Amino acid sequence: MTESRDPRATPGPPQDVDTTVPHTARVWNYWLGGKDHFAVDRELGERIREFLPHVVEIARADRAFLVRAVSYLTREAGVRQFLDIGTGLPTANNTHEVAQSIAPEARIVYVDNDPLIMAHARALLVGTPEGVTDYVHADLRAPEAVLEAARDSLDLTQPVALILLGVVEHIPDFDEARAIVSRLVDALASGSYLMVAHDTNVVLGAKSDEAVRQWNENATPTITLRSPEEIARFFDGLEILEPGVVSTSLWRPDLTEVGEPAPVDAFCAVARKP
Repeated sequence: MTESRDPRATPGPPQDVDTTVPHTARVWNYWLGGKDHFAVDRELGERIREFLPHVVEIARADRAFLVRAVSYLTREAGVRQFLDIGTGLPTANNTHEVAQSIAPEARIVYVDNDPLIMAHARALLVGTPEGVTDYVHADLRAPEAVLEAARDSLDLTQPVALILLGVVEHIPDFDEARAIVSRLVDALASGSYLMVAHDTNVVLGAKSDEAVRQWNENATPTITLRSPEEIARFFDGLEILEPGVVSTSLWRPDLTEVGEPAPVDAFCAVARKP
């Protein structure tokens, strides 16, 4: 690991963490400027960034989308429960920090299947006394287990925001991925929301394809790129909010004097369950 550490962090990686193979959460953490990564993660992260500097923009745009969407759902839509699957390693502006800064009573359940992520999440992600911040070690591919564990902290008879950022792309089969998302959404109450962000190749084409090829040959889990039209299918039966399925950088951006941000090769949407 990098040498600088939060004093509350665990002293080393859990024994079942493979430190010899790059992992998506740790490489992503490296691109975001975090400290929870190993030499193999940094090496692959730099290799990809050398020919695709855009990848850092994707990582930052994904996190900024999370902040804007969770802020909207908490402040404007009145959501007080969040189920964040594929949490990733803690960085800045995590889901519970954004939601509970607006509504201290908000309840958040993080789900991931990586033991290093769960170890760090429990050590570093502390919520408000009024709310709930819980952590579940489970796999997206087992939606029933995820839902069963989530019920310990969330009331699924009330609206929940289901967050799937950069995780559905790790399920290669499109029909399986859609079935899993549908099962999770079906278990949620009317008035719930679905947030999805997913890598594409519609902005940079062959460069993004090559980055994914190198990733899949050297790291785990593998990534499958999908088109915006395919990403839209995850929202079948739901009411997609404006501006629809767009690049993560273009979902209700915070406008500045430099104008509209450039699109990145990750698309997203937020939708409401009728």
